[in-house]
Amino acid sequence: MSDPLELKKLVKQLQSAPSNEDVLSILRTLKKDFKVNESVLRESKAGLAVGKLRTHASKDVSDLAKEIVKQWKNEVEKAKAAAGGSAKPTVGVNTTVRKSSVASNGPGTPKTPNGPSPSTRTLKSDGVPSGFGTGDKTRDRCIELVYDAIASDSGAPVDLLLAKAKAIEAAVHEDIGGTANPYPTKMRSLFVNLKDKNNPSLREAVASGEIPVERFVKMSSQDMASDERKRANEAMQQQNLHNSLGAVEQEAETSAFQCSKCKQRKCRYRQAQTRSADEPMTTFVTCVNCNNRWKFS
Repeated sequence: MSDPLELKKLVKQLQSAPSNEDVLSILRTLKKDFKVNESVLRESKAGLAVGKLRTHASKDVSDLAKEIVKQWKNEVEKAKAAAGGSAKPTVGVNTTVRKSSVASNGPGTPKTPNGPSPSTRTLKSDGVPSGFGTGDKTRDRCIELVYDAIASDSGAPVDLLLAKAKAIEAAVHEDIGGTANPYPTKMRSLFVNLKDKNNPSLREAVASGEIPVERFVKMSSQDMASDERKRANEAMQQQNLHNSLGAVEQEAETSAFQCSKCKQRKCRYRQAQTRSADEPMTTFVTCVNCNNRWKFS
């Protein structure tokens, strides 16, 4: 079995890796050289670090991270079975191992393999009775929605997820002071972002406590977006800036620049002051031949 201290060192290296090649190298080491169980993953937080990479922009990184999560999940379940525990499959090693393990028997556990798939966990599929002591149907319904979002692909215990859903709703209710607007709008925003299938790291971070409830309920949709979505939004903003500047400024043709794509020298360019006055102007260049665009200062 792997040493948690050694695993922790690799996790730190993984989180600070400067390039995709370095990330891949560390992931290959984790896959080949480390055998884990639930306590090792919980202590090292390796499951969380690797799980976040499942949505990495690089397909090679995301695919390898998924393979490792699957491999570790199987190892955890085999260890449980060998120890006489339940071999019930879980979803996402990192959500399963950060908190106390899901007991094989007892009231606060997900359904067995004969029940609904863990990938579609809900309050009802987990056998949690409705009604949470708020005395308000709207609040109870919001707690249920938040639970459904967090639990959708989690292997964490029911008690943990229910407590987290209640805390999130209570924080929003206290902050707004009731269930009138903007309470429903805020709860809907939190639900939609938590439920986003392309943003599992947000659910994991909220469930594990990496993102505290007090901070989470104050986050905007942009704050909650996945890294991939943030990169896409930034690229869109840059493109919009390029388009807006191009719409009002005249471009001059020149052969001074060479396109990196088609290697032609027939280009149009313009300059704009996009930063403070004491900073150099930004030059925007467009290749006439292939429409490739770039900029420099």
